[in-house]
Amino acid sequence: MKRTETEQKWPQSLWIVRHGQSAGNVARDAAEAAGLRIIDIATRDVDVPLSDLGVRQAEALGAWFGGMPRDELPDVVLSSPYVRARETARIVIEAGMAGHDVGLVSDERLREKEFGILDRLTPLGIRAQYPELAEQRAHVGKFYFRPPGGESWCDVILRLRSLIEMMTREYRRERVLIVAHQVTVNCVRYLLERLDEAQILEIDRLADVPNCGVTSYEFDPAAGSHGKLVRRLENFVSPLREAGAPVTSEPDVPAAPKA
Repeated sequence: MKRTETEQKWPQSLWIVRHGQSAGNVARDAAEAAGLRIIDIATRDVDVPLSDLGVRQAEALGAWFGGMPRDELPDVVLSSPYVRARETARIVIEAGMAGHDVGLVSDERLREKEFGILDRLTPLGIRAQYPELAEQRAHVGKFYFRPPGGESWCDVILRLRSLIEMMTREYRRERVLIVAHQVTVNCVRYLLERLDEAQILEIDRLADVPNCGVTSYEFDPAAGSHGKLVRRLENFVSPLREAGAPVTSEPDVPAAPKA
């Protein structure tokens, strides 16, 4: 028996976006190019801001949303509390949703995967400073590997399960935009699309999530036994190209080698 409209538990539309390019992405590239072990970032990861290019990317994405009919715009924006994500969300709203009644909610469950003692280390630095951890990660795999003081992908997925349950309670039949981070985007996909470890790691292996890339879902009442969210876009970056903002996809800090 299909759900009626009043029984629909999912949002009507869902967009998941990675933040714009950050100063951390730029610093990481510079460190790796120079063969350094430590990434030169003075601030906490939570405080890393957007780069100038990241601002342009967020403005381009906002303009894309601004071209939508008013009744198709997000009703609420859920953002990671990290500065680069909050800045992206704010710019997107200001650039594309001026005059539209949209709420902005910061939710710590959308924060970046925590790297623990590996924070600010390049892959070279990890192998040099913690060779036993590099070996353990190679054996266990990135999905289950948890660095001391940090998180595994499974830990991220665990906190995101409660976020998705909250969306089914508080935002059913509404339009929701999520602004978060690379691992967070992939872990939400893992949950919504009911993927397994091999499937999500293959998606991750094929390409990094582009900065301000859009993955979107629409509720389809005919899908599944009770209706479900069906993916429409995957890492969509046309809004950036159309606005002349370069597409970037650097991993966040620190990025371990691809599995």
